[in-house]
Amino acid sequence: MTIAVRSSTFSNDEIRERVRDLADRVLRPAAAEIDRTEEYPFSHARALRDLGIAGMTMPKAYGGRDVGFLGVTIAVEEAAKACGISGRIVVDTNMGAVPAIMAYGTEAQKRRAADLIHDADKPAICFSEPGAGSDATNMATRAVRRGDKYILNGTKHWITGAGISRLFLVLAQVYDGETFQGIGSFMIEAGHPGFRVGKRLPAMGLRGIPEGFLHLEDCEVTADALLVPPAGLKKGFGQIMQAYNSQRIGAAAVALGIAQGAYEASLAYVEQREQFGRPISEFQGVQWMLSDMAITLRASRLLIHDTARNANPWPDVTASAQAKVFTAEGAIKVTNDALQLHGAAGYGRDLPLERMARDARMFTIGGGTTQILRNMIAGGILGRRLPQTRI
Repeated sequence: MTIAVRSSTFSNDEIRERVRDLADRVLRPAAAEIDRTEEYPFSHARALRDLGIAGMTMPKAYGGRDVGFLGVTIAVEEAAKACGISGRIVVDTNMGAVPAIMAYGTEAQKRRAADLIHDADKPAICFSEPGAGSDATNMATRAVRRGDKYILNGTKHWITGAGISRLFLVLAQVYDGETFQGIGSFMIEAGHPGFRVGKRLPAMGLRGIPEGFLHLEDCEVTADALLVPPAGLKKGFGQIMQAYNSQRIGAAAVALGIAQGAYEASLAYVEQREQFGRPISEFQGVQWMLSDMAITLRASRLLIHDTARNANPWPDVTASAQAKVFTAEGAIKVTNDALQLHGAAGYGRDLPLERMARDARMFTIGGGTTQILRNMIAGGILGRRLPQTRI
């Protein structure tokens, strides 16, 4: 595939308007059906690609637009207001794996990743294992060097995109013989011998992107599949994690978008729903709920945008954790209050509120639980690693 070099970037206002228009025409009308069928919306991924939204953060030389993380969070929020799955697609095609490859990959790795993203792929990062979740450094997956190749063995689970993604960044303990070299990231494509997608894990919400197991069984890759940051393998894990950290503000932006969509639906509903001879928006209890929702949304947006705007080149780890904790917990409250304001109608499946409440629930768990992130925040405040988490 030939990469088309972009001649211009997008302004943040243009990003917002482009995605908002697509959301109204394409994303929102299909969101309920995606949730019902639990099928990945390849058509949404292609529509976002055709709009120039996928791969925006990549350099123009690779077909990107050199858009910063702030522009991406704006796109994510607009997409997620209509469809949480589409918001996640915007995140995964611009944050996390994408900037990591563009920062630390070889020329061949960068061009291959760009080709796949321009072919509407959603890269997947493979951290979690049955015995290693929050403690990622305790992973059991091993990559043992043999000549100019590595042999990988291990199991990953809760991998977002297992079964539909084509590009995977697999983290493993790297050994040269019996000597530990560090934790490395390997770029592997679906269908590679020894790399197998396992059981899908049914989820409470965000059902349109499969979560599942990945099995590596004597998976042989060439040495150039490994991403090697400037600090090398021994000290490079922190550099890789900084690049991946951008996905946290992306996750926060998805939660914000879902909550904003629920709030906007509630605002319209309370103005037209009448009880006791007047709109329920006239009742003080309802007004206070709306006020609290609006405060939470504004504060969340300010935290996310400030963190994204000040990325240099990566979003600050502590600020990202603060944004995700506050927004994820706030999104649960906002979506539940939005459902409550709709009464029985909100609990029913004809309206999107129950789906939004289910979708929002994931963000205090995935990408770092709020408990672990609070430990990270404390470490940033105190300026030292904390013994209980080795973070």
